[in-house]
Amino acid sequence: MSDPSRHVVVTGGGSGVGAAIAECFSQAGFKVSIIGRRKEPLEKMGTKIGAAYAVADVTDRAAVDSALEELCAQNGPITIAIANAGAAVSKPFAAMSQADISNMLDVNVTGVFNIWQACLADMMQENWGRMLAVASTASLKGYPYVSGYCAAKHGVLGLTRAVSLELAKKNITVNAVCPGFVETPMLEASVENIIEKTGMSRQSAEDSLKAGNPMKRFIQPREVADTLLWLASAGAASVNGQAISVNGGEI
Repeated sequence: MSDPSRHVVVTGGGSGVGAAIAECFSQAGFKVSIIGRRKEPLEKMGTKIGAAYAVADVTDRAAVDSALEELCAQNGPITIAIANAGAAVSKPFAAMSQADISNMLDVNVTGVFNIWQACLADMMQENWGRMLAVASTASLKGYPYVSGYCAAKHGVLGLTRAVSLELAKKNITVNAVCPGFVETPMLEASVENIIEKTGMSRQSAEDSLKAGNPMKRFIQPREVADTLLWLASAGAASVNGQAISVNGGEI
């Protein structure tokens, strides 16, 4: 049975979806820790919700291990690891370099691997755990001009499904949430990029991104956070190895 006093760590927790997740879990009574690359937004968010924070790049395993040691000293063993940190770069496949694809895999796949594996020992000791990833509809389908991102997010889903089977008998579930376009600063950057490259109006640029969602709107960060909160609850104890779509019905 889940316990709201459990310790949850959220990567990329200083802004956007990560901040919404951290706030959601804090309001539900969990002990929350956030990790990110920039101290200022982490400090601001930590102060707002009473969360512990540590600066670390999720692609650097040594930095992740050091950050978790610091956070566990404040909040105890980690039993809910939410791998939210990620990045997307738009570029035609023909123009991509090996560095481009490596960067996408490092942040979006290796970052998930690092935080999940680093938290595994605590979960095994507690005989309870939730490994959660914020993936994307790009885990489930392809999109043009973001082939590296799609490949990486498909990798996150493959990792989720494989690890879920390994840990199923350990009272540890592993799931991914796959949102469509979420209204965040990262989405704003995508809109600006479309405007710059195509000359579209802001409305047309936004509408082009909303087109695949039958609801014709952007997903809100809190909708992603609430889905993760449910996956951490006792009611989701048998939900394992799943890709939960939060996308308005996009196929």
